[in-house]
Amino acid sequence: MTALLLIAHGSRDPRHAATVAALVDRVRAQRPGLDVATAYLDHCAPRIPQVVGRLGAAVAVPLLLNRAFHAKHDIPAALRAAGAGLPVADVLGPSPLLLAALDRRLAGAGLDVASAGVRARTGVVLAAAGSSDPAADAATRAVADEWRRTRGWAAVEVAYAAGTGPRVPEALAALHAAGAARTAVSPYLLAPGRLPDRIAEAATEADLCADVLGAAPELATLLLERHDEALRTSRAIPALTA
Repeated sequence: MTALLLIAHGSRDPRHAATVAALVDRVRAQRPGLDVATAYLDHCAPRIPQVVGRLGAAVAVPLLLNRAFHAKHDIPAALRAAGAGLPVADVLGPSPLLLAALDRRLAGAGLDVASAGVRARTGVVLAAAGSSDPAADAATRAVADEWRRTRGWAAVEVAYAAGTGPRVPEALAALHAAGAARTAVSPYLLAPGRLPDRIAEAATEADLCADVLGAAPELATLLLERHDEALRTSRAIPALTA
């Protein structure tokens, strides 16, 4: 069975690695017998060169929501430098499973997401990290549009924790201007850390703030889907040659 090499960004915040470990446990539980390894781009160990040497056949699966700089440049470069010509899966977004995970986190924060009436009165801020890549920001806005369309929210506004673009308070003001009777902030982020903390601190005027996506079962399913898709398409990153 072809292994799954989960490549995460890494963080100095220990909650990040703990969340990745919990997500890996969910992946293993969903597919017993699959060899699942983890490597980090920065801050955490092990790094990619420490892991790829002990793996046989494997697919590299980025733990990333959008195709921004890390997906386009950092991960391919790190794999090449490690001499690993592995198939590389696509990033996680967009996917209906991500929308289901966002729903799960809002429900966990106390919102009755099963009620169409509640959804119709609720405006949601989809709070992302922010990116200097216009395509990545456009992808996040597309997720927000799809989430509003498929769930019937009163409105969904995008906000960013870093970079340019609206912040959470601005997005909340836009929701109230659009007529939302209730507001919620939903972090479009994978693990706890500095940026999610910044979003939570800025969400004091919202009626509720959800948790990060974390080790949601939908994410584990999605990682396995990306692994299987990459096996079928075999999009390998060529290894460096001397």
